Amino acid sequence: MATLAQHLGLSPASISRVLTGAPAATSIPKATQDRIFAAAKRLNYRPNVLARSLRRGWSMTIGVLVPEVSEGYTTLVLSGIEQGLVRDGYCYFLLSHHHHEEMIARAQTMFAERSVDGLIAVDTPLHHAPQLPAITVSCPVMHEGITNVVLNEKRAAELAIDHLAGLGHKRVAVIKGQAFSSGTESRWQAIRHAAERAHLVLEPKLVVQLEGDQVGHEPGYFATQRLLASNARFTALFAFNDIAAIGAVRALREAGLRVPQDVSVVGFDDVQSAAFQNPGLTTVRQPLRTMGILAAEAMVRRIKEQVPDPARQILVDPELIVRESTCPPPLRGSR
Repeated sequence: MATLAQHLGLSPASISRVLTGAPAATSIPKATQDRIFAAAKRLNYRPNVLARSLRRGWSMTIGVLVPEVSEGYTTLVLSGIEQGLVRDGYCYFLLSHHHHEEMIARAQTMFAERSVDGLIAVDTPLHHAPQLPAITVSCPVMHEGITNVVLNEKRAAELAIDHLAGLGHKRVAVIKGQAFSSGTESRWQAIRHAAERAHLVLEPKLVVQLEGDQVGHEPGYFATQRLLASNARFTALFAFNDIAAIGAVRALREAGLRVPQDVSVVGFDDVQSAAFQNPGLTTVRQPLRTMGILAAEAMVRRIKEQVPDPARQILVDPELIVRESTCPPPLRGSR
């Protein structure tokens, strides 16, 4: 800045106003502004972000805490968070906790030590109120001063169950999420409510749970194999997420069953590959990218206003995406 000022014969304050786009720069003639930008480019000037951060008291970085980075839910939410933060000039540190409580606590300490301005926690149970300004996405525990961006799970379950019931399915199997997943219990309760509303009986032997902490299609594949091994009859299957549903389709095919002619399959999330499966996967779409953007916007607003919001929820609505993996049940004989 001092070198530019000396080179141009202008005050450092004037140069700072122009290069930072401050409102006071409008009083500086355009010709002078053009000279400043040209000289900054020629001399390869770059602002000292650390110095600016110290002066403002903001680091312009956010800590983002997720269970893991893999295809599906987390990646799509992250894309929205990134879009929202970068638009406002922020960058972020990313840590995965893999569902280990000690890592969740340690990550918050690591973020604080690196002077982040706030924390966005995705699908992460925060059992204690964080010391940093925080926004959560799909978190089960509410804390004072934290905004939680959540899906309308009740409506999501109704969309899937009503779709299957409307096709004529009466024996519907359900794959629940892993025990450690923050959305498992709320989604299961929503499915039970939707089934009762649609006059469907969810038989206990037709309900299985994803097991293990492996990321990928295998948990859904093995859960469906357990369903098939029980010899319980079902004509439709509603999976906890699309990744599990894709694994389920493979298990059904290996057992000699056709999807959807013998068993209809419904997923959840609408990951990018869902439309390109064979058959295309019918699923309940979560607006995951939008949820990430909403979290980023709430985070930036929280930092700028320096006043915590009361605990509140931003409720987003799902959408049923009907593709080729569902159809009416077979007239006779099925699982």
